[in-house]
Amino acid sequence: MDQLALLLALLIGAVVSVPIGERLGLPAPVLMTLGGIGLALLPSVPNVHVPSDFILPLVLPPLLYAAVQRTSWRQFTANFRPILLLAVALVFVTTAAVAAVASAIVPGLPIAAAVALGALVAPPDPVAATAVAGSLGLPRRLVSILEGEGLFNDVTAIVLYHVAIAAAVTGTFSWPVAAGQLVLSGVVAVAVGLALGWLTNKLMGLLGDTTLQIGLTLMVPFVAYVLAEELLGSGVLAVLVTALSLAEHSADADDVRGRLEGAAFWRIVDTLVTGVTFGLIGLELHVVFGTASGHLARTFGWGAVVVGVVVAVRLGYLLPATWLAKRLHRLNYQEEIPTTWRETIVMWWSGMRGVASVALALAIPMHKDNGDPFPGRNEMIFIAFAVVMATLVIQGLTLPRLVQRLGVRADTGAERELERSLAVRAAKAARHRLKEIQDVEDLPEDVVERMSRSAFEIGARISPDMVDEERHEAYLKRAERIKSVQRVQRELMSAARHEVLSARNEPGADPEIVDRVLRHLDVRSLR
Repeated sequence: MDQLALLLALLIGAVVSVPIGERLGLPAPVLMTLGGIGLALLPSVPNVHVPSDFILPLVLPPLLYAAVQRTSWRQFTANFRPILLLAVALVFVTTAAVAAVASAIVPGLPIAAAVALGALVAPPDPVAATAVAGSLGLPRRLVSILEGEGLFNDVTAIVLYHVAIAAAVTGTFSWPVAAGQLVLSGVVAVAVGLALGWLTNKLMGLLGDTTLQIGLTLMVPFVAYVLAEELLGSGVLAVLVTALSLAEHSADADDVRGRLEGAAFWRIVDTLVTGVTFGLIGLELHVVFGTASGHLARTFGWGAVVVGVVVAVRLGYLLPATWLAKRLHRLNYQEEIPTTWRETIVMWWSGMRGVASVALALAIPMHKDNGDPFPGRNEMIFIAFAVVMATLVIQGLTLPRLVQRLGVRADTGAERELERSLAVRAAKAARHRLKEIQDVEDLPEDVVERMSRSAFEIGARISPDMVDEERHEAYLKRAERIKSVQRVQRELMSAARHEVLSARNEPGADPEIVDRVLRHLDVRSLR
């Protein structure tokens, strides 16, 4: 099997793992990691050779961009303190704890290299956490916190990692310089993200065509990442700011086709890139075991100790941090925080490591500036992989059972109430617009009556609970009649599409004209 065939196998696995994971009640990223490990054990499967400098720029931008589509500036600003406690403070605490333990147990590992190790294993993976949490029916506030933590902790960890690597490679370190790099990285990233978001929004209006607009959104995350990195900024933060800016300012309520096609496109990208990425993590087994040849048992022990530190520090930090967040919550009731110890336990066990940790480990330089080998590189790679595998596989496989045992579930009542509220607002907006049209146009009474009923049904279809019991029964009967009509209409349109599609194989038929007619039927079917 060559590397192209291996890539195709991973792409197919990324698609297939989603329905399999739903049936088994397991997250697709975990299944892909296990599949990658299985492939790595086959003698016919070659070692994967992906340049470490390319892993983060190729993988993180599309995954982060897709994840940001599920959040907003308001949600971020409302949860600023919880995100700050998790995405910044917890990364520093974990880095310090791992660095202290690693420098003590790994012979010859300098403190700068130990800090780099702590930084690369500190951030939970945004993709793994979101994919796992989103499929378990957790409370929305927990999912929001995990998404916010996952999106912003990479920024802190990657900057810390680069500072520590630079200190290990050059043999010099300065706190003022490190603090300046951290501030500069953030400022440059925000500037690049805002500027690129504004420019992209303008280009969207010029392009007009939905296909071209979606193509532009595919390129924007990569441009944001690379441009920020070239200007000594944080590529991850630049992607986040760009995506949030676009989501905030480029939304067109009437662009139905663009919204549907764009959402479908990014779901496909998210599924494929996520699957391939976690499959590659499993395939790195060849490389990792090669780094520990000769002292496998001792390296396993070091990895187990660091895994214990990472897991224990997260729990030890979350318990007081959650208590503090609850105290601060009195000052800002919009913040989404864990409200019970059960939710805190779920947050703790959701701290899985993933692609960022693997990519940063593989990106550790081979040599220092003076030509000497980088101290402890092989041991750092093995320990990092041990942390990723232990947290991703063990926690990922057991998290569904833990959630079930603790009984942590979304507040469906509150969600239905919000849905009902939005349905009422939608119906009122439609009726208000109808009244405005009536004021300037002389509409027949039967048309006004039918449109008024249609405006009401806009909300009733979203949330049938918005109507009283008597009207609810009448609406359900009307809905049944409408469903019958729609079913017959679908059958008619299906017959028409089959007939037009069969014309493609007839002598003299122009495929382009056939496709044009078929597209017209498809659009009518969607409507």
